[in-house]
Order: sequence, then C-alpha cells, then structure tokens
Amino acid sequence: MFTSLRLNLTLALAASALMLTPAVTAKVTPGSLITDNMVLTQNGKANIYGTADDGATVTVTPSWNNRPYQTKADKQGKWNVKIDTPAGSYTPYSITISDGTPLTIENVLIGEVWLASGQSNMEMPLKGFGGCCTEGGYDEIAQAGQRAGKIRFYTVPLKQSYTPLEDAEAAWTVPSPESSPEYSATGWFFAKRLNDVLDVPVGIVRCAYGGAKVESWTPREIVETYADVSLDPEEIEKMTHYLRPVLMYNAMFNPVKDFTYDGIIWYQGCSNVGQHDTYAQRLATMVDHWRTQLGEGDIPFYQVEIAPYDYESPKDAPAAPLLREAQWKSTEIIPNSGVVCMNDAAKPYERFNIHPADKATPGKRLAELALNKTYGKTQFPVVSPRYKSHTLKDGTARVAIDAPGDGICRNYDIEGFEIAGPDKVFHPADNVTFEWRTNEFVVSSKDVPEPVAVRYGWADFLPGNVHGGNYLPLIPFRTDNW
Repeated sequence: MFTSLRLNLTLALAASALMLTPAVTAKVTPGSLITDNMVLTQNGKANIYGTADDGATVTVTPSWNNRPYQTKADKQGKWNVKIDTPAGSYTPYSITISDGTPLTIENVLIGEVWLASGQSNMEMPLKGFGGCCTEGGYDEIAQAGQRAGKIRFYTVPLKQSYTPLEDAEAAWTVPSPESSPEYSATGWFFAKRLNDVLDVPVGIVRCAYGGAKVESWTPREIVETYADVSLDPEEIEKMTHYLRPVLMYNAMFNPVKDFTYDGIIWYQGCSNVGQHDTYAQRLATMVDHWRTQLGEGDIPFYQVEIAPYDYESPKDAPAAPLLREAQWKSTEIIPNSGVVCMNDAAKPYERFNIHPADKATPGKRLAELALNKTYGKTQFPVVSPRYKSHTLKDGTARVAIDAPGDGICRNYDIEGFEIAGPDKVFHPADNVTFEWRTNEFVVSSKDVPEPVAVRYGWADFLPGNVHGGNYLPLIPFRTDNW
C-alpha cells in the first residue's frame, strides 16, 4: 500500500511538473505571406522572413534544391533570408523552416508575383459590390477551379492603424468557386492573361482599400511634409474613413512589404479628383518609397486611368480629366511605369457608377502592358493613339493623331469630340470624319462657326469610341489650356 501511495504521489508530481512546464514547440514564426499555397518569384531570390527567439539560428530548406539557407534572428526576433528559386512551373514544392523544431510550408508554386493596390476599383471583387455588378464575374467564379494549379491570391484585410503593423491576418488561397468570389476582379483578369501567355503560375497580393487617397498609402514621415494634410488624430477621426492619410499604409502595405514582387499594378485616383496639381508628384513619391521598402529596385509600376464618372464638377471646369492628365504626367517622373487608357470602358448608364462593371478590360490591358514592357512580348500592343497637333480653317478643326502603325479603325459614328469658339463654350461636335490619307479628324459643329479649340473625352463623363487599329482607345486630350 505504501508503495502504491508513493507511486501515485510521484505520478501526481510529474503531472504537475508537466502542467507547469511549457510545451516544447517551434518558436519560429513565418511572416504573414509565408503560408501554404503561396507563389514565389521565379529565377531569382525570394525573401523568406519571420520572427523567432532573439539570436536563434533559423534554417530554411526548399524542396526544389534541398539546400539549407541559414540566418540568425536579430534582437527584435526578426529574421529573413533570400533563397534561390528555379524557373516557374506547376510543380508544387515545400519549404521547411526550423529553429530546431521544424515546420513546413506546403503547396508552394514558383512563377510571377504582383502587388495589386489602389482603391475600390482594384478592391472590387468578382462577385461585385452592392448595386455594382462585375460583368461576367459569376462565370469566372464558376470556372475558377480550372486555375487551381496556376493562380493564387492573397487578400490583405481592410484595416487602418496609426502605427505600422507587422502582420496581416490572411493566407494564400487556391482558386475555387468557394474562394474566388472575393478576389479582385481586375487582379483576376490580369493574372489569367499573364498565366495564359507566360504559362507559369501567377500570384496576386491584393492590397486595396475602397476610396483611399494616394496620401492613405504614404508613410507619416512623408505626409507630414504636405501642408494641406492634417495628421492630428482628432482631425483624422473626423474624416470619412477611406480618406484618412497614412493609416492604410501602416495597416495594409507595411505587413506585406517584405515579400518579393515582380511588379505593382495600381487602380486609384478617384478620391484625389480636384487635387491634380499635387497628384503626379505625390504618386511618384509614394512609388519611390514603396520601391525602397520592397528592396527590388525600380520594379514595374502600371496604373489604370480613372474611368469616366460624373463627379458633378462644373461643365466649364471638369476636374476628372485633369486628374487623368496628372496620371499620364506621372509616367514622366516614375521610372519603369505606364498607364492604360479607360475612356472607352464605361457604359452610358454608368454615368453615376464609379465602379464600371467591365473589369476584364483594365485587367487585360494591364497584363498586356506588363507582357510587352516587362516580359518582352512585343506582339501585344500597348501604345494608344494620342493627339499630335491641330489646325483651324474654314469653320473646322483638323486634328492630327499620333497613332501606332496600324492607324485608326473608325471613320464614322464618332463620339467624344467637343469644339469651342472665341466664347470658350464647348459644344458637342455634330460632324466628325476621319481622313485616312492625312491621319486627321475633321471636326465641326453648327453651333461653332469659328472654332478655336477642340477636345476629346475631356469631361468627367464623356466616353469616346475612337480606337487605334490595335483596338486601344484614343487618349482624352484638349488643345486649349483654359
């Protein structure tokens, strides 16, 4: 009996000791984007990162080469190591991360990785928003499983913070009818087109917040130099949530900046309408800072021209075309950048819908811009026709167009032109023809006997229907500077 009591006491003490002793588990924690199903950039060095105990040795071993890459956690417990990646393929790999106790990241693909950011037109999912449908969105959702081994998405949760955050509460997902409704529609069509042509996996990190301004995606140390922006928390709290400066940068960009990207696609600008004088430079400043944080040099930055929408600005002083003009000007100061024109991608009934249903057009045009400029697939046209010069004679304006080698593909039922006389009042052109031999539009209106200026698509909402022979739209323009 004594032996039995002693044994029971020994077992009880051992059990108590076990309850008081922490379980032996790995302290190493991968970063937010280092999850199952991720896509890593091909033929390069991909950053694998996370946290561990101060001074811990962390070993990262990818299955494609079984080579151990070692590093040590710093005093804050942060660690990162760049691993060599092979050519892209649909072969699923694994990566083992260990500080003595291993954990394994499964179903890793190697291909191309792009950061998709901006505001609601980049956020807008395949399922659409309330009252704003995505054209063909549910067809894409139904067929999403066909891309399960080819495309992956990481969707950064909508969040704001006054201080920079380190982690995002999300994970990479595999396309399916269940996972894809929330995917960025523009990002999805971009990824599909890249995958079709490059035939390697494509990963999209969607980091977009509806209504966000360019200042929302810029860090405090930069925004505090902008005299027109208050960073007083009391003032910020009074703002409409999506217009707040800095907070999306802190909560959404900062947690994903340590991943390795091949480029950035950007659809934003609506909330900066009316601030065209500062937009181009502030966008360039943001891009420069982002590239510094990402640490991959001047990776591509491709943006979408804001679509036609009636901001209800005065007809004689429309604000949206000036913001579009600033977007194009930004490409002159942002290296390795480009814009896709969207003047043709809104329906007449969408005058007061800031989210055009057609998201395939911006997605595909962004992809073709990347295919041409980044991947050398020059068979994909990316140069929109644009204004070259004009002359005024005999009650008409003759507008010469700088078009790609395949010219203009419309010479009748032309929409989008306006013309003004000395009174500076613009009237819709009622007679527009295109002369093939001179590559000129001949524009006139019965209400303007002595024209002095002509515009195309130069309004908040004035979709045009002129395309080049490559079917890219004529970029909106004005011949005046009123």
